[in-house]
Amino acid sequence: MNESGSLNGTGVPLARMQASHGNSSLELSSQLPVFAINPWDVVLCISGTIIACENAIVVAIIFYTPTLRTPMFVLIGSLATADLLAGVGLILNFVFQYVIQSETISLITVGFLVASFTASVSSLLAITVDRYLSLYNALTYYSEKTVLCIHMMLVVTWGVSLCLGLLPVLGWNCLDDYSSCSIVRPLTKSNVTLLSASFFLVFIIMLHLYIKICKIVCRHAHQIALQQHFLTASHYVATKKGVSTLAIIIGTFGASWLPFAIYCVVGDLDYPSVYTYATLLPATYNSMINPIIYAYRNQEIQRAMWVLFCGCFQSKVSFRSRSPSDV
Repeated sequence: MNESGSLNGTGVPLARMQASHGNSSLELSSQLPVFAINPWDVVLCISGTIIACENAIVVAIIFYTPTLRTPMFVLIGSLATADLLAGVGLILNFVFQYVIQSETISLITVGFLVASFTASVSSLLAITVDRYLSLYNALTYYSEKTVLCIHMMLVVTWGVSLCLGLLPVLGWNCLDDYSSCSIVRPLTKSNVTLLSASFFLVFIIMLHLYIKICKIVCRHAHQIALQQHFLTASHYVATKKGVSTLAIIIGTFGASWLPFAIYCVVGDLDYPSVYTYATLLPATYNSMINPIIYAYRNQEIQRAMWVLFCGCFQSKVSFRSRSPSDV
């Protein structure tokens, strides 16, 4: 291993500071003891473990429950799979960082994590598109055309994610040019700029779609109330609940990823590593929150979990089937 060190598979440089450069960038240094473990890396590893366990349950439920085969659950399964891989990647990053110090493994790990988190964000966009289509084209939503559209979105989601993950492995890295490194070694500044720009685009599209969804929800609620010839209190409660849920969804996503995406653009390799960790950690928490928002709140998944963990289903427990348009 050369003196410049290998890199953290999260896309964040290794937790040990390179003393020879006299700065606070995150990278492995052969000058420090092997047993020196950065607490931030421990937190990331613990987060990865929780993420992997949460999403593994969702993947197992969807895979082993024949009734959960609709486009909505396929997309939720894609999101859970991406987050599961991201959690596993965080765990492997910690293991490889402190056990196997290899530039090749570092590149593979960072590529794996870039692909996983890209697939997670892209799956969120696909779910948003699906929710919008279920409201905008409610009468034709359950057609073969919708199924084909969902499959195409999945192919694009995972295809683009795989390509972005392979870029650092295929040579778009800064191992041979330290000055071109970003705050996320071994990714170059141009690489993280591309990733950040892609995220901003996804976020803007999601925000636009959720605003349109909010308008449709409010309009539908108002039309139902008018059909009853008066506006009931439940009308306002239902509308407020739907809007609040949409705000929580987009707010959680933005609060998790925006700080890291912005810092990737404005940050510099010489900045203290704590800034990178402090912005990266909330981004990983998004993968921890996703199964709660998109899976565990769904009553059909709740019923499948009841069967999975209790071995039986009590028919007296009421579950209402939900559609993608339920927010």
